[in-house]
Amino acid sequence: MKDYKKEFIDFLLANDALKFGEFTLKSGRISPYFLNTGMLHNGEAVLKLGRFYAATIKDNVKEDYNVIFGPAYKGIPLAITTINALYTDYKVNVFYSFNRKEAKDHGDKGVLVGKKLTEEDRVVLIDDVITAGTAIRESLRIIAEESKAVVRAVVLSVDRMEKGRGERSAIQELSESTGIKFFPIVNILEIMEYLKGQEVTGKKVMDQKTLEKMLEYRNKYGAY
Repeated sequence: MKDYKKEFIDFLLANDALKFGEFTLKSGRISPYFLNTGMLHNGEAVLKLGRFYAATIKDNVKEDYNVIFGPAYKGIPLAITTINALYTDYKVNVFYSFNRKEAKDHGDKGVLVGKKLTEEDRVVLIDDVITAGTAIRESLRIIAEESKAVVRAVVLSVDRMEKGRGERSAIQELSESTGIKFFPIVNILEIMEYLKGQEVTGKKVMDQKTLEKMLEYRNKYGAY
């Protein structure tokens, strides 16, 4: 596992964005872990988060892109911090773009803010944790209708690798229906592998009992 992935898992734990226990999800499932990237809301955390997204883009997408697109609303600060990190860490100077929830009918009209996309643009979408994929689908629709720009990839923070309503995850369904590749900073199997037996502040995060619950949940709801 690459160093930035390990550092990201430590970062989630340090900011209470990743917790283990018993959590009822919106789906009604009882999960042994919970991800809340909304905890990453101060200057230091947002700066570091952008660097993890930038590292993942650099590692997987390479250089065939010129715009980072963040779906409203959560994706907006992610897009800004990511382009800053790409320039600061890798001297890659790209644009940002995001959508309004409602089209503006005066002044600078339209749905998109930031770079005005054209068919010449190559876009990387970024998001946090995809559940149903609604925001990504809406973003793809907007980009297609407004500009015909090419979406190169989608980068997200964590892939839960979990079934949706059917046997496949939202990420699998989206990737198969669009042909677009999805790259998480980490996935749940990488988190389990890294934390197994690890101690944080003198306590095992992934003890045997927690590991068994994680594996049981994966057996029941894991998509791949």
